[in-house]
Amino acid sequence: MRTGISTACLYPLELERSFQTLLSLDFRLFEVFLNTFSEFTPDYLRQLRNVADAYGAEIKSVHPFTSGYEGFLLFSEYERRFEDSLEFYKQYFDAANCLGASIVVLHYANAGISEETYFERYAALYALGQRYGVTVAQENVNKFRSESPGFLRRMRAYLGDTCAFVIDLKQAVRAGQDPFAVCEAMGERIVHVHINDNAPGYDCLLPGRGTVDFQRFREMLLGFHYQGDLMIEVYRKNFSALSELQEARDVVQQLV
Repeated sequence: MRTGISTACLYPLELERSFQTLLSLDFRLFEVFLNTFSEFTPDYLRQLRNVADAYGAEIKSVHPFTSGYEGFLLFSEYERRFEDSLEFYKQYFDAANCLGASIVVLHYANAGISEETYFERYAALYALGQRYGVTVAQENVNKFRSESPGFLRRMRAYLGDTCAFVIDLKQAVRAGQDPFAVCEAMGERIVHVHINDNAPGYDCLLPGRGTVDFQRFREMLLGFHYQGDLMIEVYRKNFSALSELQEARDVVQQLV
């Protein structure tokens, strides 16, 4: 495991400025949030990759800005829009390839379609990603079906080794779920971690600022033979000074 950070921590600062700022803080492993269409054009992506290479940095994962539209694009009852959206999502896989990323994060799991249809649609997207050398990983997200450990457990049972998960501790807490139950439901199919902290009355804090039993979390991940990284992901309102991100990195580094 390694310690990384998401560019989302500095949102709404523009992506390239967020990336450069985090590099200046000596972060070298990243999840990149693509926030608009111009940010997955080849020229823009090459520039971002060149900056990463110049610093010896690695971009591990990509988060699509269309996450809020996934239900409409991929998981509605309109089959043709799903087929067209598979073509559209190839752009994200191309972007991941350009940046050297191996994971694309999927948010949406709250559609009007049946669970079985959802799983089949996800499987098609997963298979398409695999053709590009990219893993499409379902995140647990508050207010969506994927907030439920039961849903995640059924998804894992239905799809077996053709699914992957991102666990986000803050999303579990915001959904009123036990993060450890979410972790257990995802099991050995966890490929990526959004790590953060929480405390009574605060569902998202920088690691080290709350009450999460990170040692227990680490042991659970290792019990599932987790081979991924720990990516710090909080909101800009969750810290005042940039130095606090470095302090959080030190906390996470103790786990890896």
